[in-house]
Amino acid sequence: MEAASVPAARTADKVAAKRKPPKGPATPWWLWLSVAAIVVFCLFPFYWLLNISLKTGADLSSADILPPNPSLDNYTSIFENSSFTRALGNSAIVSLTTTFIGVIVGSFAAYALARLKMRFKFGLLALVLSITTFPQIAIAAPLFRLWSDIGLYNTLIGLVIPYLTFALPLSIYILVSFFKEIPKDLEEAALVDGATHFQAFRKVVVPLAAPGLATTAILTFIAAWNEFLLALTLTSSQNARTVPVAISQFTGSSQFEVPLGTQSAASVVISIPLILLVLLFQKRIVAGLTAGAVKG
Repeated sequence: MEAASVPAARTADKVAAKRKPPKGPATPWWLWLSVAAIVVFCLFPFYWLLNISLKTGADLSSADILPPNPSLDNYTSIFENSSFTRALGNSAIVSLTTTFIGVIVGSFAAYALARLKMRFKFGLLALVLSITTFPQIAIAAPLFRLWSDIGLYNTLIGLVIPYLTFALPLSIYILVSFFKEIPKDLEEAALVDGATHFQAFRKVVVPLAAPGLATTAILTFIAAWNEFLLALTLTSSQNARTVPVAISQFTGSSQFEVPLGTQSAASVVISIPLILLVLLFQKRIVAGLTAGAVKG
C-alpha cells in the first residue's frame, strides 16, 4: 500500500505543477530605465544639497559630483549658532501646535459636514476650500498692522493663528471624504449599545479614519514647517523666528560672501524630520487611499 501511494503522490504533484498559472510577461527594460530616471531626477537635488553641505572654502565653487574634501564643519557651525537652534525649537512648537489644533478642530468640522443633513453643504465645503487658494501676500500686511496693535507681533501664537487659517480648510476637505466612506451603521450600532454620539465618534469613527487623520497631520505639519512669508512678516527677532527665516538670514564671513555651505547644511537638517515623518507613516498614507472602500 505504501509503495503504491508514493507514485500516486508524485502524479498528484505533477498535475498540480501543470495547473499552476503561467508567469506574466517580464517587465520590459525600458520601464525599469524610466523608473530609475525618475528616481534620480527626484533625488538628485537633495543629493546636491548634501554635497554642498559637505564642502568648505574653495570647494564650494566647484561642481564636483563628490566633495573633494568632505567636512562636517558647516553642520558644527549651524549648531553652534544660537539663532538657528532657537529657530528649530520655534518651528517645532508652531508646527506641532498648528497640526494638533488643525486635526482636532478639522475632524469635528469634517464629521459634521459628512454626517449632518443641511442645506448648501456642498457650497459651504467649496467656500471652506476656497480659502486655501487665497494668496498669503494679500493678508501679510494687514496682519502685520493688526498683530502690532494687539500685541501678537513677534510671538509664536501670532504665527499659529494665521497658519490655522490655511491649515483648517485643507484638513476639513481631506477628512470629509474619509468620514463619508465610513459606514454609518457602525455608529448606529455603538449608539444602540449605549454610547453617546461623542463616544461613537471617538471610539468608532476616529480609529477607522486613522489613515486620513495621519495624512492630514503630515500635510499640515509640512506646510507649517516650511512656511516662510508669514513667518518673515510677523517676526522680528529670534524669540519667535522660525527656521526657514533663520536660514535666509545667515551671513558669510564677509559682506559679499554667500553662505552656501551653512545654508545647505541647515536645509539638510530641517529636511530630516519631514523625511522621517513620511517614512514612519507611509503605511497610514497608503492605507488612506483605500480606507472605507468596502461598505458594510
